[in-house]
Amino acid sequence: MKVLVINTGSSSIKYQLIDMSNESNIAAGLVEKIGEAQGRIKHKRFINGQEEETVKVLPIENHQVGLDNVAALLTDPKVGVIKDKKEVDAVGHRAVHGGEKFNHSVKIDNNVIQAIKDCVPLAPLHNPANIVGIEVATKIFDHAPQVAVFDTAFHQTMPEEAYRYALPEKLYKENGVRRYGFHGTSHLYVSHAAAKFLGKKIEDFNAITIHIGNGASMAAIKHGKSIDTSMGLTPLEGLIMGTRSGDMDPAIPYFLQSNLKMTFEEVNQMLNKESGMKGITGKNDLRDIEDAYEKEHCPIATRALEMYAYRIRKYIGAYYAAIAAPLDAIIFTAGVGENSPIIRNMVCKELSCFGIELDESKNAPRSKEIRDISSPNAKIKTLVVPTNEELEIARQTKEVIG
Repeated sequence: MKVLVINTGSSSIKYQLIDMSNESNIAAGLVEKIGEAQGRIKHKRFINGQEEETVKVLPIENHQVGLDNVAALLTDPKVGVIKDKKEVDAVGHRAVHGGEKFNHSVKIDNNVIQAIKDCVPLAPLHNPANIVGIEVATKIFDHAPQVAVFDTAFHQTMPEEAYRYALPEKLYKENGVRRYGFHGTSHLYVSHAAAKFLGKKIEDFNAITIHIGNGASMAAIKHGKSIDTSMGLTPLEGLIMGTRSGDMDPAIPYFLQSNLKMTFEEVNQMLNKESGMKGITGKNDLRDIEDAYEKEHCPIATRALEMYAYRIRKYIGAYYAAIAAPLDAIIFTAGVGENSPIIRNMVCKELSCFGIELDESKNAPRSKEIRDISSPNAKIKTLVVPTNEELEIARQTKEVIG
C-alpha cells in the first residue's frame, strides 16, 4: 500500500510518498512560490538507500498546476517511483484545525470539507490552504480515498479545566473560544515511539513532550493521552518561538494600541512575525543565536537562550504537577529539540530536584536515532525522539481506510 501525504500551504505543497509495507519513504518534495512569476519544485526519490534530487523551475499558476506536476514527477520514467498515479492507494492530508468536531482522523467527504471550512475563523491562515489541497488532490487522485489528519485532534482528550479560558461563557458556547493546541500529530508520534523504546504500554505511559522548532509547543501526556498543551486558541500562546512571543500579559496589545497608536494589524504582525527570538536578538534561527552565544559570548544571545530555556523549564514543572503521577520521560523533538545539545542542557541543568539529569557524553553527539541522554542517576528518562509527522499521517490514513 502506498500513501501520498500532502501538506498544503497558501503558496506551497509539501509531499511524501510512503510505502506502508515497510513504512519507507520512496519520494518527497516541495512545490513553492505558487502564484508567483517563477515557481520551483524540488523532487527527491529514494532508491536502494540513495537519494536522487530533481529541481524544476517553472511558472506554477495555482495548486492544481502544482499537484499536476507532482503526479507527473512521481510517474516520470526517469525520476519517478511509480508507473501510474493509480498506484497511490490513498492520500493523507495535514489539516491544521478541526475544532471540537474531530478527535481523530477521518475519511474526507463533503461534510468533512464543510466542517473544515467552519473552522476557518479559528485558523484563517491554514485551513483555507488545506481545503484547496484537498479539493485539488481529489480531482487528480480521484481513484484514491482522501483522509484528513488534524493537528488539533490529539489534544481533544484534554479535560475542560485545561482547555477552558476564564472568559464569558458565551465566547466558548457561541464562538468556540478555548484552548485547542497544535503539533498534535508530532506529540502523538513521539509519545508512542518513546513508550515503545522504553518497553511501556502506551496506556501506562506518562511523559512531557517538547516539540521545539521555529514553532514550539509542549504537551502533558498521561496514560498515553494529551491532558494539556501550551498552544491555545491559536499557535501564539505558550513557549517563546522563532518569531512568536508566546505567553505574555494579555493587556499588552491594548497598551500598544492605546499608547503607541499601533493598529490591530500591526500588533498582530508584531506578535506573530517580529517577536520571540527574532524580537530579542534580531534573528529567528536558533543556530545563528547559538553561534553568537558560543563563539562571540554575545550577552543578547545568552539572555535570549536563557529566556527560551526558562519558559520550557516552567512548563515542565507545571505539567509534572498536572500529570500528578510518576513521570516516565521528558521528550525533546523537532528541529531544535533534536539537534541542539545547548538548549537541552540549558533546560535540564536545574531540574535535578525532579530527578531529571543529563549525561553530557550522551547529550553532545548528534544522531537521527531515538536515544536516551539521561545520566545513570536520573529517576526520569530524558529522550531525544526524531519526529515523523508524515509517517504518522500515513499511518492514520491507513488505519482510517482499513
